[in-house]
Amino acid sequence: MPTHSVPRPEYPRPQFVRRDWLNLNGAWQFETDRGDSGLERGLPGRELRDEILVPFPPESELSGIGDTDFLHAVWYRRALTLPADWAGRRVLLHFGAVDHDTTVWADGREVARHRGGFTPFTADLGDIADGGEVVITVRARDSRSGPQARGKQAVRYANHDCNYTRVTGIWQTVWLEPVPEVHLRRPRITPDLAGSAFHLELPLSGNRPGHRVRAVLSDASGEVARAEARADLDLAPRLHLTVPDDRRREWSPEDPHLYALRLELLDAGGHLVDSAESYAGLRAVGLRGKAVLLNGRPVFQRLVLDQGWYPDGLMTAPTDEALVRDIELALEAGFNGARLHQKVFEERFLYHADRLGYLVWGEFGDWGCEVGGSSGDNQQPDASYVAQWLEALERDYSHPSIIGWCPLNETYQKLHDRITALDAVTRAMFLATKAMDTTRPVIDASGYAHRVAETDIYDSHHYEQDPETFRELMSGLAKGDPFVNAHESGALYSLPYAGQPYFVSEFGGIWWDPEAAAAQSGEDRTESWGYGERVRDEEEFHARFSGLTAVLLADRDMFGYCYTQLTDVFQEQNGIYRFDRGTKLDVTRVRAAQLRPAAIEETGGTQEGPA
Repeated sequence: MPTHSVPRPEYPRPQFVRRDWLNLNGAWQFETDRGDSGLERGLPGRELRDEILVPFPPESELSGIGDTDFLHAVWYRRALTLPADWAGRRVLLHFGAVDHDTTVWADGREVARHRGGFTPFTADLGDIADGGEVVITVRARDSRSGPQARGKQAVRYANHDCNYTRVTGIWQTVWLEPVPEVHLRRPRITPDLAGSAFHLELPLSGNRPGHRVRAVLSDASGEVARAEARADLDLAPRLHLTVPDDRRREWSPEDPHLYALRLELLDAGGHLVDSAESYAGLRAVGLRGKAVLLNGRPVFQRLVLDQGWYPDGLMTAPTDEALVRDIELALEAGFNGARLHQKVFEERFLYHADRLGYLVWGEFGDWGCEVGGSSGDNQQPDASYVAQWLEALERDYSHPSIIGWCPLNETYQKLHDRITALDAVTRAMFLATKAMDTTRPVIDASGYAHRVAETDIYDSHHYEQDPETFRELMSGLAKGDPFVNAHESGALYSLPYAGQPYFVSEFGGIWWDPEAAAAQSGEDRTESWGYGERVRDEEEFHARFSGLTAVLLADRDMFGYCYTQLTDVFQEQNGIYRFDRGTKLDVTRVRAAQLRPAAIEETGGTQEGPA
């Protein structure tokens, strides 16, 4: 096969780093299996016809395939030789994300199955890798029907409205890692700002007599704290690292300070068995009345909707620098964070958000459970939604930039007296989130069907384009009667508002593209699409943007907002930036409109909330 430089060569799991690893991105054999008959036709045991550049999905230009038709099954194959100095250790094969149902074989032996297109999974190659050479075969199935968490992937042939080119198969880094028989698993790092400490849980693959775990916390001046515990009793030993007052530095958007963290597993003789490098941010998220607090104070969340799509890589960023640039573009426009929308972003994005002090809501690509039927039972998410969401929570728990969780979005289904699949799964995902993480607020579903009475946060979506009308629509929050999304008939989607912190988590979406405005007459939305009536010129855009944001900034009961959206995405041309991240607006004016003082920051969020 031809050789290529390795795309996306950076370490894919930056909060749990081991020294030895092997990036498997690059050229793989590839074959499309439109009839999903490859197993019967013997594809696992032969060379494949084509070549693809992993980790880019086959629909993307960067993959070298560029097939945007429905791909019901695709196959990958790669022969590799393991480094000689890995001998005697277990070899783990990691997949960042594969869409959607995946089976993995190593030398013809099945080693993994996984359902879900957004979350990582691992195959333990065991004794298969002892010989140093192994052939990896991957099949990914991607059905076009039935409930499936797809995010913004179009279920029609072509892109339409706010749905985009599909992604099938491998779309995040594939990599190998050798570990000892007994080894560290991913830690859970919980900041304790009130106690000036970090609490660590260090899961292990097993226990051995005399084993111990050790953690060392450091900053630029050297060691800050260390702790040890026995590792021969508990499957997940716990450590407590106290930060002295003179070394205490809070993580915040203004000062996103990260402590370095070294994790070690030692044997009975004190010899190093396993180790990994990590980091942690000391910060707290809390609720007071109608305010969401960061480190004890209200910080108005000037969020932007980030879809995480790229013209050439689709859901896969072409480079690590592209991830950084998206955050920088948002910050330049005056946003201090984002809803990571309808997609579980790759972990390196969160790493850069941690470094840059960028506030984000961890979300899930839940669209795809719409299966028709009556309007009272039209959405039927299944158990895989809960399983994938738990995988996302496990991966992302320790990132300080994540300040809230949102498992579902715009689940528009009428309330009635029957408990439906949507009711059961919404509650399951909410409770799973609260069980996994007691430190962050959770919103049961963004925008529409709030079906969990005790949800920490309540919100709405509204794309009214006239600022004065928007002000009237939002005026009820002060009286405890905020705008709540409902069916056009007036039928309710949600349980009543109960005084929780509230924000408008989607608004704006102002339709503006200079070239499209010049070339098109009327309101043709095939090639250019946005919310409401397209503005006539850039001046009208700024007037509308400033007016809409002013309504929410001036509301003393509003803790934040999320503007739609950061960039254009294909035909949806309502971004602050173009799809290629080029400039289309005077960003300094967008920034100035947002940086006016927010009323809730000035009042301190002292309004009454739920008991």
